[in-house]
This record gives sequence, C-alpha cells and structure tokens, in this order.
Amino acid sequence: MSTINTTTGAGTSTDKTSATHKTTLDQTDFMTILLAQLKYQDPNNPMDDTQLATQTVQYSNLEALNNIKEGVQSLVKSLSSDSIASGVNYIGKSIKSSGYNLTVSDGTVSTLYYSLGEAVTNVTANVYDKDGDLIRSESLGSKSTGDYSYVWDGKDTNGNAVTDGTYGIIIKAENAEGKQVVVQSQISGMVTGVKNSNGTVYLQLADGRTVELANVTEVVNTATTGS
Repeated sequence: MSTINTTTGAGTSTDKTSATHKTTLDQTDFMTILLAQLKYQDPNNPMDDTQLATQTVQYSNLEALNNIKEGVQSLVKSLSSDSIASGVNYIGKSIKSSGYNLTVSDGTVSTLYYSLGEAVTNVTANVYDKDGDLIRSESLGSKSTGDYSYVWDGKDTNGNAVTDGTYGIIIKAENAEGKQVVVQSQISGMVTGVKNSNGTVYLQLADGRTVELANVTEVVNTATTGS
C-alpha cells in the first residue's frame, strides 16, 4: 500500500524519495551484463565459446527458475481462492473439527467430543485456562471403544463458576496395563465466516473460535448438535 504525504511550508516544498536496493539479479540484469561483456570484450582476447555457452546456460536456468516461481505463486493463489470458495459453503452450517478449545459464554459451555480406539480403565478430563494453568480435573471412569462427548459444568476445582472465555480440555486415558491411550478430540460450532491467514484458510465460528478448514471432519445436523 502506497502512502503519499504532502507538506506545504512558506514557499518551500520537500520531496523525499526512498531508493530500493536490489540484492539479486533478474533476467534483465543478467542479459545487460552479458551484452556489455560482448560489446566491450578485447578483440585480441575475445570471450571463448565455452564461457559464452556457460553464461547462456546460466541465463536459461535463471529464466526457467523464474517461470517455475511464477507458476508456483499462481498455483498457490489459485488453491487459496478455491479453498476460500470451499469454505464459504460451510457458512450457516454446524461442523466438527479436530481440536480441544471450548468456550464459556453466560454460563453455557460448548461440547467436546472424543474417540477411543480401545477399551480403557480410566478417562480423565483436564481443564486449562488461557494461561495454561490446570483449573479442574475430572475422572470419567472406564470406557469401552467408541465415540463420546464431554460437557464441562464450567466450574473450577473449588466449585466456582469460571469467567467467560476460551478454555482448553485435554482428555487422557489409560488401558488395563496402565499405558496412555491416544485420544482424538473434536469440537463443534456454527460457521459464520471464512478468512485466509498466510495461505491457511480458517472457518470462524459463532462463539469466536476459529478452526482450520483442513481440520473439518464432519458437517453435523444443527438441530441436534450444540455449539
């Protein structure tokens, strides 16, 4: 974005120009140098064919790399546009996405979903605040293989209601041998918008959270699933 500043004094006008210092050679620079070498070469000691061929190959390589760079940039731009267009299709729909951040709003807590690939003897839900401090740990008992949901009551270890905001919930599980079992967690929410940040497309949820479009796992029925 260019900004133009105009300063008017008592009959005095100041124009400041910033120069851009080039640190790399482009195709035009390369060709200019090559032509200059040919023009001012010593007639008694002309550039040999090998040197000329080498520089010509270097020029060809530079041109090829430039074309590849432009092609990649064009592809990235195209994919980004396609991803945003795809993300727009989710607006107004409730989705599930891999994640563990929940929101508390006016005492209402969003739901966390998790999956177990094997039977476990104990499942624990650990709740963390925005500073990463553990504020609540709740044992959920033994579980068999399957999909589950966890609804936190919005209270800390002392039974006090927490303030509105975003909290992280990590589900941990142990099997009969006392070994940790990998738990896949998901969040859900209503999509209200789409944004692109540094080439990554995010879906904006109604409660303020954002999820990567690539992490969406399911589009769910809005009539039966909460935010």
